[in-house]
Amino acid sequence: MRLPSLSIALLLASTMLLGAGHAVAQAVEPVLSLAKKEKQPLLDTMKDIVGIETGSRDREGLDKLADVVAARLKALGATVEMIEPGPEIYKMHDTPEKIGKMVKGTFTGTGKAKILLIGHMDTVYPRGTLGKQPFRIDGDRAYGLGIADDKQGVAVILHTVAMLKALNFRDYGTLTVFINGDEEISSPASRSHFTKLGADHDVTMSFEGSRVDSDKLSLATAGIAAVTLSVVGKASHSGSSPERGVNALYELAHQVLQTKDLSDPKVGVKMNWTMASAGVTRNMIPPRAEAAADVRVLRVADYDGIEKQAREKIKNKLLPDSKVDMEFERRRPPLEATPSSLALSKHAQRIYQELGMKLVVDAVAEGGGTDAAFAALNTKNAVIERFGLRGFGAHSNDAEYVLVSSIEPRLYLATRLVMDISQGKAPLK
Repeated sequence: MRLPSLSIALLLASTMLLGAGHAVAQAVEPVLSLAKKEKQPLLDTMKDIVGIETGSRDREGLDKLADVVAARLKALGATVEMIEPGPEIYKMHDTPEKIGKMVKGTFTGTGKAKILLIGHMDTVYPRGTLGKQPFRIDGDRAYGLGIADDKQGVAVILHTVAMLKALNFRDYGTLTVFINGDEEISSPASRSHFTKLGADHDVTMSFEGSRVDSDKLSLATAGIAAVTLSVVGKASHSGSSPERGVNALYELAHQVLQTKDLSDPKVGVKMNWTMASAGVTRNMIPPRAEAAADVRVLRVADYDGIEKQAREKIKNKLLPDSKVDMEFERRRPPLEATPSSLALSKHAQRIYQELGMKLVVDAVAEGGGTDAAFAALNTKNAVIERFGLRGFGAHSNDAEYVLVSSIEPRLYLATRLVMDISQGKAPLK
């Protein structure tokens, strides 16, 4: 049986055993005190930015939040660039004409390490949804539209930088903050920027949220692709002259059935047909038909294999006079665990132990894709996901929340890790 990576699995096992022979260190002051002080300001920031609606197609709202983020970064001492989407856009079937700009903040320090902090400000919600879930706090839960995905991530980045400033810490070489506005539509404009920035930095820390039921970091996420199969036939009267037509629905059904078994669970490749449409009216032989499939992979190289298989399969047609086309969109690559990300995540676990808390490190892909995967495309340097708050209900307009109790430990973790990387105390290889 083939495994995605035996070495990664063995390294993960050693990661899970971390701490068996180590004494728990004391929490570092004044970092812990600052994390406690930043709790309420971070809640205030989340309230402010949750109150700005930023659906991926809402350029007005995205511009408003981009201005807020840029102003906050400038106040913290960053050199700020507002980056407009340009000719580098990777066009997909659902890419809007207007894409949100990117905000890049650069802090120059006195050291050598180059550290990248990333998050996104767009959400899946259309304009007018905010009233269904305004910001509110109920016990340990802070609710709000897009708060878990990924308004909290933007807030945690801003307050991590604020803590470093309060500590007068500048031992890094470059600390870069990059916030995009197109993550929820597969980052058509920002993906190339992430890839370049990831290759230019020693470490990438991505601030998507952790889960309510598991306090974790992630080293791997699934890659996502979309397949669109289009069939052109010929219309004809379905009662008086069906033989004169070319039934696009018949051809589509044939194509879907002959490509239904391309998944390979042994290596995590999944291809499933999920939507289909055909025809104009009941009494007409359908001249057109279309189907869409969802594809998931755990390794970048597997995209080539499944696309090649699908294209070979569709050459075999049921109706010779039909025309069959396939579009294969690589919406997001997988994030693959590397030895450098595993080594740095072990150090992160030790930092969490200073708080008497256990941090899970997951090297097995789960759930949706991530911009961290773009940052990892051209580098083997450490790229780690889920530095954000613990949350629940992403993409839900009535249940999305983060745990207030996760603010202090997550701020402590991010700030301490930036400091240790900068001072050469954390392994980068």
